[in-house]
Amino acid sequence: MKIKKLGHCCFVAEPKEGLKIMTDPGSFSSLQNKEKDINIILITHEHNDHLHIDSLREVLDNNQNALVITNTSVGKVLDQSNIKYKIVEEGEKFEIEGINIIAFGSTHAEIYNDFGKVQNTGYMIDNLCYAGDSFSYPDKNVDILALPVAGPWMKMKDAIEYAKNIRPRVCFPVHDAIMQDFATFAWRIPENILKEDNIIFKKLEIGKEEEI
Repeated sequence: MKIKKLGHCCFVAEPKEGLKIMTDPGSFSSLQNKEKDINIILITHEHNDHLHIDSLREVLDNNQNALVITNTSVGKVLDQSNIKYKIVEEGEKFEIEGINIIAFGSTHAEIYNDFGKVQNTGYMIDNLCYAGDSFSYPDKNVDILALPVAGPWMKMKDAIEYAKNIRPRVCFPVHDAIMQDFATFAWRIPENILKEDNIIFKKLEIGKEEEI
């Protein structure tokens, strides 16, 4: 599978030649605004670092046939901006060109009590797992894991244990915007620990398409 990391939680997955699926075009990234030939846009939840309406509009302007897939809560936000979408949430599946997009999970990980607790839907893209802001588990074997590594709702230990439990072949960091200034040091932690379980931790170069 080809992956192009655009920043924070926004990346483009290409599970088969010519089929491009973008995740969470939020306010912590901007490269998404120039991407072309996008077929599907997945939005896990409504927080601004995952859903930035102006960016989403620009992505849709550049990809007028793209379909937005999300959950009910995000849908209410999109309704206010007259943006069309399709709901695919926990337990549901959407198939495109023989590739299954399977939704799992329903709630954002706890920050503090009910603060910021919104509906959050993770998505499997074929054998790639992206849970959004949660450590929800899909009912499916995972080969590639988009692993959240930093945020007010988690610590590095949580990320490492999540990866160990899912046991993908390879994982790459997402939800990492706040780590960029000291990431060279920080990436050694999951890289060294996860390799003991034969899990490859791969830091992706922003804006570069890579085969995983």
